[in-house]
Amino acid sequence: MQLVVGLPAYNEEKNIARVILELQQITKTIVVCDDGSTDLTTKIAEKMGAIVISHPKNLGYGAAIRSIFLKAKELNADILVTFDADGQHRVQDISKVVEPIKANITDIVIGSRFLTGSDSVPNYRKLGIKTITKLTNAATKNKITDSQSGFRAYSGKVIQGLSLSDSGMGISTEILIKADKSEFRITEVPIEILYGRDTSTHNPVGHGISVILSTMKFISIERPLKFYGIPGLSFLGVGLVFIIWTLQVFGESRQILTNIALIGIGMTIFGVMLLMSAIMLFSIVSVVRENKI
Repeated sequence: MQLVVGLPAYNEEKNIARVILELQQITKTIVVCDDGSTDLTTKIAEKMGAIVISHPKNLGYGAAIRSIFLKAKELNADILVTFDADGQHRVQDISKVVEPIKANITDIVIGSRFLTGSDSVPNYRKLGIKTITKLTNAATKNKITDSQSGFRAYSGKVIQGLSLSDSGMGISTEILIKADKSEFRITEVPIEILYGRDTSTHNPVGHGISVILSTMKFISIERPLKFYGIPGLSFLGVGLVFIIWTLQVFGESRQILTNIALIGIGMTIFGVMLLMSAIMLFSIVSVVRENKI
């Protein structure tokens, strides 16, 4: 069985050699995507015997994952494991994420930081991850605990079947939404994260906002009727209540409650616009999907 481990890397010269050395105990096929590093990441990875994909400039985490997927597809991998190059993940946990796929129990395995009962995730990270996970769960049939974990395993069927587009951190959510749409089986296993090392370089606030926006983008595309239609009906309903209230007052006293009337008209118009957007986007997405079949 062809096991490929993919490492998205950006300026990881301090960690990459140790990580590759540990991974070589499990597989000889290690793919490093150097996402525009300005240090010795590529040279070290090549010296260690890894397959290296070099981006000419920093394109983003999603672009690195996409390149790794394409290389795994080219290599006809039976299983792809994505693994952080910064030393946060434990190599001994790879067997946990790989085993359910080997046993044909599932198609995607997520290494969750929140299933051990004693996670070491900093509180500010935990809040952001759980917020994004709730948004992701709202868009899929799966109820997972850690939608932003980069430690995952994918079956050959997923590698061949998913087409990815996001260049940023939203790639984690995109994969889950598209996998759910394709009816791939998704499960989680507990893993441990080694925080406290020289690891993430992402600003947590900017990172969180970026992922939330990407998540909302993919939800709006995959579930336009739900994403736009439910808020649209809500605004339309409340707006009509305010308009009826205005008409009742006018009928009784011949006075127009200007503020109430404006709120009612505004909410009604906004609700109608959201409903029209839902219908239009649903129609466009349906036509595009039909043309792909």
